Amino acid sequence: MIEETNILIQIALGSALIMGSIIIAGVFYWALETLTKALRGWSLRPPHGPKVMVLLCLSVLMSVAILSATIWMWAVTLRSLGIFGTLESSVFFALTAFTTLGLTENELPSAWRLLGGMAAANGFLGFGMITALLVESLRDLRSKQRDALE
Repeated sequence: MIEETNILIQIALGSALIMGSIIIAGVFYWALETLTKALRGWSLRPPHGPKVMVLLCLSVLMSVAILSATIWMWAVTLRSLGIFGTLESSVFFALTAFTTLGLTENELPSAWRLLGGMAAANGFLGFGMITALLVESLRDLRSKQRDALE
């Protein structure tokens, strides 16, 4: 019975952290959308190339911020649970799990190993959302730039 309870706790905790990462991504994407709307007049005037570069850099910085915030959320949670002795170990584990690097020098204890798989799944989801964010941001900008030229 204790094992089943621990499994349910890990699934619930991992699911909550994944939902937290989706909320973080949503807030950052909303901020990016607000910023790009504020820059719309500027971004639609020629020359377009430098403006695409600036907005791409902003999008990438936002993507890094999303990943960093999510990794820190996982790391602080792992440290708070006492799974790792230091915050550095927690951050290192979260980063290697997210990127599916899977280094074995910093493993979860067997009682918490389901969280490792959930962190990796969160990383896959996070990188997918960020890829979609970058593609959509650039597609939208280029589409509006083309429309402004017509």
